[in-house]
Amino acid sequence: MPASYVYWISTALLSLLYLSSAALYVSKPAFVRQAQADLGYRAEHLVPFMVVVKILGPVAILSRVSVPLSDLAYAGILYHLLLSGMAHLGVGKPKGAIPAIIGLALLAASFTTQNAAREAASPYAPQSGAHHLITKG
Repeated sequence: MPASYVYWISTALLSLLYLSSAALYVSKPAFVRQAQADLGYRAEHLVPFMVVVKILGPVAILSRVSVPLSDLAYAGILYHLLLSGMAHLGVGKPKGAIPAIIGLALLAASFTTQNAAREAASPYAPQSGAHHLITKG
C-alpha cells in the first residue's frame, strides 16, 4: 500500500478517534467526569480543556496551516495518548488503555508517512523516500 494511503487512512482514523471522544465529552459530561475521577483526576477543570485539545489537535494536523503547528499537534497527541494509557494501567484498568494503544499506532503511522502525502515536509518525520519498506511489503 502506498505511503500516502497509509497517511490518509491513519490520519482520518486518528481524527475520528479524537473528534468522537470530544463529542462524548460534550454529550455526556457527567459520565466523563466520573470516568476521570475514577482515574484520580479532578475532572471539573480537565474536561473543558480536553474538549478543546481533542478538537484542535486533529484540526491542526488535517489543515496543516503550518508545519511546526502540525508537528506540535502530533507531539501533544503523543503525550496525551501515553498519559491516558498509563493512567488506565496505573489504576488497574488495562481495557481502558486499548483506545490509547490504538491511537498510538495510528499516530505513528500518520506521523511517519506524512511527508509522502503532504507537500510541505516536516523536518522531524522520515522523508518520503524512506517509505520503501511500507510500499513494497
